[in-house]
Amino acid sequence: MQTKPPANTLSWLTLFSSTGTLICCALPIVLVTLGLGASVAALTNAFPFLIFLSIHKAWVFALSGLLLTLTAWLIYRPAQACPSNLEHGSLCNQAQVWNRRIFWVSAGIWALGFFAAFIALPLRIFLEN
Repeated sequence: MQTKPPANTLSWLTLFSSTGTLICCALPIVLVTLGLGASVAALTNAFPFLIFLSIHKAWVFALSGLLLTLTAWLIYRPAQACPSNLEHGSLCNQAQVWNRRIFWVSAGIWALGFFAAFIALPLRIFLEN
């Protein structure tokens, strides 16, 4: 019986959690900036959990940042090797490539969400003064 490596499962969990930060915090800010405030009202009416996530965005970002850090450690830790068996080694290498791709997509999504949630408004206020 073959088991999935923990980095693979954690990479997908990280992708979904970082996407959650983008949806809860960055999407509403972008929509309001574009003048689509009614869309945000309809979105929060259809998905009320977005309000809960927005209220607790510091915890959401902290948890997803912790998952990103743990995923990075699992993917890039030293002394990590694939099996010498040709078939299993090839599958292991493919899994590592996909884990790295998913990790960097997740990190980019998290950074975009972090910028929109914590930096964009103070930067705008600073630049207007």
